[in-house]
Amino acid sequence: MAVDYTVIVVYLAGMLAMGWWGMRRAKSKSDFLVAGRRLGPVMYSGTMAAIVLGGASTIGGVGLGYQYGLSGAWMVFTIGLGLLALSVFFSARIARLKVYTVSEMLDLRYGGRAGVISGVVMWAYTLMLAVTSTIAYATIFDVLFDMNRTVAIVLGGSIVVAYSTLGGMWSITLTDMVQFVVKTIGVLLLLLPIAVVKAGGFGEMKAKLPTGYFDPLGIGGETIFTYVLIYTFGMLIGQDIWQRVFTAGSDRTAKWGGTVAGTYCLVYALAGAVIGTAAKVLYPNLGSADDAFATIVKDELPVGVRGLVLAAALAAVMSTSSGALIACATVANNDIWSKLRGAVKRDAVDHDEVRGNRAFILVMGVAVIVTAIALNNVVEALTVAYNLLVGGLLVPILGGLLWKRGTAQGALASVAVGGLAVVGLMAGYGILANEPVYYGLLLSLAAYVTVSLATPATDAAVLDAWRDRLAGRGAPAVGADAVAAHR
Repeated sequence: MAVDYTVIVVYLAGMLAMGWWGMRRAKSKSDFLVAGRRLGPVMYSGTMAAIVLGGASTIGGVGLGYQYGLSGAWMVFTIGLGLLALSVFFSARIARLKVYTVSEMLDLRYGGRAGVISGVVMWAYTLMLAVTSTIAYATIFDVLFDMNRTVAIVLGGSIVVAYSTLGGMWSITLTDMVQFVVKTIGVLLLLLPIAVVKAGGFGEMKAKLPTGYFDPLGIGGETIFTYVLIYTFGMLIGQDIWQRVFTAGSDRTAKWGGTVAGTYCLVYALAGAVIGTAAKVLYPNLGSADDAFATIVKDELPVGVRGLVLAAALAAVMSTSSGALIACATVANNDIWSKLRGAVKRDAVDHDEVRGNRAFILVMGVAVIVTAIALNNVVEALTVAYNLLVGGLLVPILGGLLWKRGTAQGALASVAVGGLAVVGLMAGYGILANEPVYYGLLLSLAAYVTVSLATPATDAAVLDAWRDRLAGRGAPAVGADAVAAHR
């Protein structure tokens, strides 16, 4: 394993080096939180694919393939569909808003009265997303070093917190681009063909497995519908995803770069399912489907290649973890803390805010590591996160983008009713049940429409300012222009 260990150690050291280099570029709030809003199409596509394809998409995607066959691709496939929908229909308008958080968008659309409560819901989502990614370090480091679970979480989490705190979004962007390349080589170009060959090829796989393993709908229509509801719609509204949209250098980059990333996700989904199906042929009696990825990597890959593929899994976890971490810290600072203390700041004088945002990443990072050590069930934590996000925020966000009659009161009612309904229904039906998000979303929609129609329409001046921002007019100056304007 010495060669494999060397590959992993070099990779981890490279992540820290990228963080240090990114620190030199993060000179302003815009640089630190959204990479200066100037990413080109290649880097934007790679980093967007990296953020959405995390440990759940890699280890979990292979596990679903092991359990259900090719239809196990649906979870990651719906993530790709969501990213495609976001990129084609919404990303250009979102990028033109020139904001930092989803809650800032809600404030712009509804007149400054929806931000704090939506910020709390979004903060809870991003925190739990970061926690689930951090828990996944235990699986990978256990395969690598037979490491204690707590030590593995602290080690992996500390590396992500370190490079994220140093350079913010610039560091995360640089590391995610490396991680995207490592995942592509490790999973698509190495593990996929090797797994199929070791299993005897597709012909042998079909001969040894039930026909249901090759049914594209074998996982079940209700499960597919739930994946669409949670993951496809979740991609449209998550702070971790929007914050990457904000990094695009142009409308065209946001639209077409995201489309390329979404298409990549579809390919990645199918690859994970095929790898899992091959693992079922090789290891038909694993105790847990989620062990399929680690088992096939550990037992079937040659020295060196094994280290690279495990680095790919580590890259998948780190990319999602770092993206969720900076999203969590950005929401905590900009949407909750700054409003609670009444601080109103401008991009033009944002150079002093880098230190504050850096401190929030460090604090949130410690909170994520501690929470990850305390929790055991990744699936339950991830389900809570997405149920809160979709049940509480989907309706007011999409309503604000698509329905001009929506009001601030309707948005607040929607967030409160949807969020509380999801929490209450999870307590009644169970965290993993489908009903909480179904009913929570319907109640959120009913509250939004009813209250919006029962209250006065949003002020015309607010809507005019909103339309100007959507069109790219009236947005705050960024970077050097902002400094010049301030002077």
